Formats: sequence, structure tokens, C-alpha cells
Amino acid sequence: MRKQEIDYILDKMVDSHDNVSDLNITVGKPFQVETSGHLVGVLDPPFPELTPFQSEIFALNIINHDRRLMETLLNEGSCDTSYELPDKARFRVNIFSQSGNYSVVLRKLETYIPTIDAMGLPKVFYDFAKEKNGIILFTGATGSGKTTSLAAILDVINDNYSVHVVTLEDPVEFQHTHKKATFNQRELGRDFDTFANGLRAALRQAPKVILVGEMRDRESVEIALTAAETGHLVLSTLHTVDAGSTVNRIIGMFSSEEENQIRIRLSDTIRWIVCQRLLTKIGGGRVAAFEIMGSNIRVKDTILHGESEGKMFRDIIEAGSAFGMTTFDNFIINLYKDGLITEETALAYASTKGVVSRGIDSIRTVRGEATTEIKGLQVDRDYGKQKNKM
Repeated sequence: MRKQEIDYILDKMVDSHDNVSDLNITVGKPFQVETSGHLVGVLDPPFPELTPFQSEIFALNIINHDRRLMETLLNEGSCDTSYELPDKARFRVNIFSQSGNYSVVLRKLETYIPTIDAMGLPKVFYDFAKEKNGIILFTGATGSGKTTSLAAILDVINDNYSVHVVTLEDPVEFQHTHKKATFNQRELGRDFDTFANGLRAALRQAPKVILVGEMRDRESVEIALTAAETGHLVLSTLHTVDAGSTVNRIIGMFSSEEENQIRIRLSDTIRWIVCQRLLTKIGGGRVAAFEIMGSNIRVKDTILHGESEGKMFRDIIEAGSAFGMTTFDNFIINLYKDGLITEETALAYASTKGVVSRGIDSIRTVRGEATTEIKGLQVDRDYGKQKNKM
């Protein structure tokens, strides 16, 4: 299978459906694409079931004789790279082994830089771009849109500030042009070997803003903290579900003897923690829901001493709504109120279903809609009274 054939197949897959986000090559299945959150088969090219040989040849063509990628795949079971379909699309690629076969997943990358307004992101995101130092973390599952949100923030910086921005990515997803800012975008495996080494080198490259694709280990976190403490703005991602688990995940990377010191450093450097989920949208497509926590005295104190009754991150976020903070549940309730998601979707993605359920009932009451399907209720006036015997 030659590169021209690979490109032909990818081109057909991209054009097979609207809103294609991922391409999936798995043994025993046809070529598949993910569209609006659903995985569907592709009829052209007609491969009812891919064979182990076909998927392996596809994977090897993507690797294209790259020794580092091949060694990583053989030693670790998976590898990451990028692939470009000329004049069509760019992809973030993961090749991995499963049951002795190879599978390939390609995430389609946007060819333009998204904007905060175009994506309907919270206005507080503009405040992120104004930060001069510290750490801003975006968290959530793989494919939840963290990188896209970060690209939108970097675009605001690019439009408004004459600063040097260094990005460390795996791979480079959004290619930023030089506007007011100067961008140097480095790719793992091509321009640096590990995020920790890339971060360490970035400190000598005189950036004001550093984007780290993912803080994968303790060493990366430690260097990011150092960068934030020395006047850099560091933006990065983690795979955690909410603000509390993000703080705990970072602290858990260090030994118990280091815990107090890390808590102090975190409380001084964390500026924002944003957790993101993608929900199925009414009419097709997906919409993002966020939990946003900014730094204030209560947040710093809770990071320092841990959560306790009356000092939960959730309570602090709810109290900080006037400053752009929001919980997942409140954000989801507003999405329902705006008619973007169904009640079923709202409850499925809720952090606390009772909170979201009560919020939906309040919205229905204001609209004059029924809040329950139970009908014909009556008061049993004879309950407890002795009945007359015949």
C-alpha cells in the first residue's frame, strides 16, 4: 500500500460524513469515522472487515520508516505522531497494538485557529490571556476539546501582546501564525525527547508564555511550577474530572515528605483550573460544558490545608460565580435552559444529579411546564378512619 493509496482512503473517509472528528482503523471492522460523537462505518472504500495485514500495513505507512516511532510502538505498545493530507486536513495519530494486531486512530485537526466568540466559550476565557504568570490548567478526558480551548486563548494573546510563546506539543495541532506574538512550536520526538527536557530547555529560550501539551509526570510538574514561579505563564492539560481531583492528582505525584512544600507552591502559582466535557447537542453536534475555578484567598487556603467540611472546592466555586467561576452542574443547567441539550443529556453528564434535576424542575416551573408525569393524585380523606362494618 503506497502513500497515494493511504491518502485516497483518508480523503474518502473525511468526506464520507459531516462533522467528522476521528478516523478509526480496527481489525474486524470496516473503516470507521466518528461524527457528532457517534462511530459509523464507511462504505467507500468497501472493506467490510479489515484484516490484521491491512491494518498493519496502514500503520507502517503512517510511521514511514521513523525509527523512534517504531521503537516506541514495539517497546511501549503505542506511539503518537502527526499526518498531513495535502490541501485537505492534518491529523493527530495514535497507533497501538491490541490482541497482537495494530489499530490506528486519527484525530482530525482544524486548519484554522478557533476563537473564543466563535466557539461560544465563557467570556472569562479572555481574562486567562491577561495573566502574566502562574499556571492555567485545562482538564478532562481525551477528546473533550482541551487543546482547542487552549488554542483560542493563545490566539487572544497573539492578537494583543508582543511576547514570545513556546509550545511543547505531541504533536503540534494548531499552527499559529506570527501576529503580535512570536510563536515557536516544538513537537515531541521531532524537536525534543520528553516534556520535562523540553520544559527545561524552554526556560532558557526567553518565553513569556509556555504551552505544555500535557503534564505527564512529576518532573514535568516540578519544572512547570518553577517556570510559573520565575515569571512565566504556563498553560497545560491533565486527565482529571474536576478541580478538586486536579489538585489532588498533582499533590499525589510527590512523596508525603514533599506534600507541604508542593501545597505551598501550588497555592502560589495556580491561577485557573478549567475542567471540560463535551455533551451531545440538540439537532446534532456537541457543546462544551465547563467547571471553572479561579484563584482567591479561599482557594489558596483549601489548597494549603486540603478540603474539609465547609471548605470544599465546589462550595468555593459556587460562591465565586460573580468572578467567572462555575460548577459543571450550574453550567449544564444553563445549557438546558438555553435549549442546547435535553434533560437526559443534562442528567447523564451531571456531577450531582440531584442538583441538576432540581435546577431543571425550576426552569420548567418558570416556563409553566409540568415537573412530574404523575397525574390524578387525590387526598385520601378517609385514611385512618374506621370503616363501618356491614
